[in-house]
Amino acid sequence: MWLSGDRNYKLSVPPYRYIAVEGPIGVGTTSLTAMLAKEFGAAELYEKVDENPFLAKFYQDRKRYALSAQLFFLVSRYRQLGEANQVNLFQKNVVADYMLEKDLIFAELNLNSDEYEIYNAMYRHFSVNVAHPDLVIFLTAQTNTLIERVRKRGRDFESGISEKYIEEVNEAYHRFFFRYDKGPMLQVNTNEIDFVKNEEDFQKLLDKISSPVKGKEFFNPLGSN
Repeated sequence: MWLSGDRNYKLSVPPYRYIAVEGPIGVGTTSLTAMLAKEFGAAELYEKVDENPFLAKFYQDRKRYALSAQLFFLVSRYRQLGEANQVNLFQKNVVADYMLEKDLIFAELNLNSDEYEIYNAMYRHFSVNVAHPDLVIFLTAQTNTLIERVRKRGRDFESGISEKYIEEVNEAYHRFFFRYDKGPMLQVNTNEIDFVKNEEDFQKLLDKISSPVKGKEFFNPLGSN
C-alpha cells in the first residue's frame, strides 16, 4: 500500500510494485514520474537521455545515426534496469519514466531491415532478464500539443526535431500500445489537463489509479482550468 506524503489524508492504492509512465516526446512522462514517486514515497527511475552522444546527431541525420542512437539507448536502459534489479530495487515501489519495450517503438520507426536485424538480436537477449511493469500509464496528446510542448521546453538536443518526426513518433506509440498485452495499461488523454500546474488534475489521476486497472483502460478527464 502506498500512502500520500504531502496531503492531510492518506491515499490507498493497489500495490503496484513497478509503474512505468510512457508516452511520446513532449507528453510529460518525466514530470508525472516525479510527481507520482513523491506522492507514493517510491524510488524514481529516469532514462538518461542527455547521456546519449548520438541523439542530437540523430535528429539532424536520422538515417546515418539511427542505429548508433538506438543501440546506445538499448544498452543504457538495460544496464539501468539490470542494476536496479541486482540491488533489489524492485523489492521497493518504483516509478519509471520508461520501460525497455519502448525501444521497439523507435527501432521499428527508424531502422532499415538490416539494422533492425542486428538490433533485434540484441533486444531479444537483453529483454529476457528485465521485469515488466505492474502498471503502464500511457500519456497521449495530439501532435500539435506535443510540438508546442517540445518547443516550449527548449532543450538544445531537441532543436533539430522536425514536426513530421514528432507526428511519426506519436503515431508509432499509438500503434504499439494498441497491441500491448503484457499487463494493465491506463491510457490518459493529456490534451486538456496539466498535472504539474493543476492539483485537481493530478488528483483525478490519483483517484483513477486508486482502484485496480484491469487490462486496457482509457481515462479522458476534463481539465480544471
